[in-house]
Amino acid sequence: MGFLPWSRHRPQKAVRRAVRSHRTDSLLTQAPLVTSTGEAWAFATRAELLLISAPEVPSGHDDGESRGAPSVVVHREWSDVDRATYDQESNVIRVHWVDGDEPTPLPLDGRGSVLPQVLRERVQWSVVLAEPVKLPGGRSARVAVRRRADGELFSQVIGQGDLDVNDPDIAGVIDAAEARVRNAAGLPA
Repeated sequence: MGFLPWSRHRPQKAVRRAVRSHRTDSLLTQAPLVTSTGEAWAFATRAELLLISAPEVPSGHDDGESRGAPSVVVHREWSDVDRATYDQESNVIRVHWVDGDEPTPLPLDGRGSVLPQVLRERVQWSVVLAEPVKLPGGRSARVAVRRRADGELFSQVIGQGDLDVNDPDIAGVIDAAEARVRNAAGLPA
């Protein structure tokens, strides 16, 4: 059994610089991601999830490093994450967002990463209270009080992409559930 080279376990300098310039607090874990277009990393901090990618540099354009300039692909607070699923067989985490954006796949490069556990812990930490809501027509949503890294509490309605919160029948049910969870968390209703 061989060991992976050190460079596979540590992001290149330009990626580390990009992380320092975008993160707001201490790093909890990092994980290399599988990509066919260069280098990609996931970084979990106490406050947020960062995904940074550095593409391959075309032949003849090498600037002393094997990758191009890194770009921040995802920079979002934990309270933006609705849920995440981890498929152990494929070693892929799928991050689902509260705003209905397409889930973000994180194909982990190698086994033994603590990223799935850290991601789960940070999302759970951000949820103070949650209540499932049954809506007219057999639909459902969730109302939650979430916490930002600075401790600020706020409420969130999480539903499927085509949920019409302006429909008076739906709005009334959601408003009542939101008032209950806000009241239970000590927030003004």
